[in-house]
Amino acid sequence: MGDQHTVETATGTISVDELGATSMHEHVFTLNAELRINYPWDEEEMVASAVEQLAEFKERGISTIVDLTVYGLGRDLPRVARISRESGMQIVVATGVYTFRDLPTFFRLNEMSRPGFIADFFVREVEEGVGGTGIRPAIFKCATDTYGITEDVETVIRSVARAHRRTGVPISTHAHAASQQGLAQQRILEEEGVDLSRVVIGHVGDIADLEYAEQVLARGSFIGLDRFGISINGMHAEEATPTDERIAIAVELCRRGYASQMVMGHDTNVESDSITREQRAVMPGLKDWRFTYITDEVVPAMRAQGVSQADIDQILIENPRRIFAHGGAY
Repeated sequence: MGDQHTVETATGTISVDELGATSMHEHVFTLNAELRINYPWDEEEMVASAVEQLAEFKERGISTIVDLTVYGLGRDLPRVARISRESGMQIVVATGVYTFRDLPTFFRLNEMSRPGFIADFFVREVEEGVGGTGIRPAIFKCATDTYGITEDVETVIRSVARAHRRTGVPISTHAHAASQQGLAQQRILEEEGVDLSRVVIGHVGDIADLEYAEQVLARGSFIGLDRFGISINGMHAEEATPTDERIAIAVELCRRGYASQMVMGHDTNVESDSITREQRAVMPGLKDWRFTYITDEVVPAMRAQGVSQADIDQILIENPRRIFAHGGAY
C-alpha cells in the first residue's frame, strides 16, 4: 500500500502535505456509461469545459478535489487524468458502487456466486490500479438514500468496510440526511470493525438539524458539509433560497468546536446525464451550484461571521491530510 503519508491521485503519488486546500466531495462528470456509448457527445468540448472550470477553481486557492465518481456514475479515469494534467488541479479518485437500492447485475451475480467478490474487486483497484490505467483510487464510496438499507446497499457498505480494513484507504459516503442514513451507515461499518474516525459521512449539511450532525460527530466520523451551492430545500426547489442556511450550519458547528471533524465540497460536476447544464440553468435551487462557490462565497461569509482562519484551514487543509494520512490496514 505504500507509505501512509502519501496519497494516490489520477496523475500519480503525492505527499499528503501536497494536497493543499481540498474540496472533499466533487465530480468531474456524472454520466450513464451506456448512454454515452450510444449517444456520444463532443469529447473535446466537454474536456475543455472541465479544464476551464477546474483551472478557475485552482486559481481561487483549491489545490485538490476528491472525485467521488464510482461505478454507477460513469467513471472514466483516463479522461479524469487528462483533465487533471491540463487544468493543474490534483484529483483524488474513488472506487465503490453508487446505488440507492439495487446492485448492478455484474456485481450482484458475481457476489452471489463468489461471496467476497466485491470487496476483492475494490481492493484490487486500490492496490493494482483500475484496468490497465495504473490509476489507483485513494478513497471508497458507498451510498444510502431514501430507500434506506436495502439488501444490496448493505452488501456494498459491508464490502467497502472489508476492503477498507484490508487497505486502510478511507471511506466517504452519500447519506440521506433527512432520514438520518449516516447513523445507519455508521452502525453497519462499526459492526464490520471499522474505526469510524476514518469515515466521512456525507451530506450532513443537507438539513439544518444540528442534533443529527452532533450524533454523527459523537461517533467519531468526519461530516461532509458538501453541497454548497444547492438550496437547502433541495435542487428541485421551486424557489431559490439563500445558501446562507448551509453557511449558518458550518458557522455554528465551528462555534461548538467541531472544526476538526468537518470537510467541505459542492458535490457539483461539469456535466451530468441526470441534471444537464440546460436544466441547471433554469432550476432556482441550483443557481449557485458551481465549483468556486466555497471560495467566493462560503469562506468569506464564515470569516465575516467570526470563524477563525485557523478553523477554515483546519477544514480545508488539515482534515483532508488527516483523512488520507491513514494508518494502513488493521
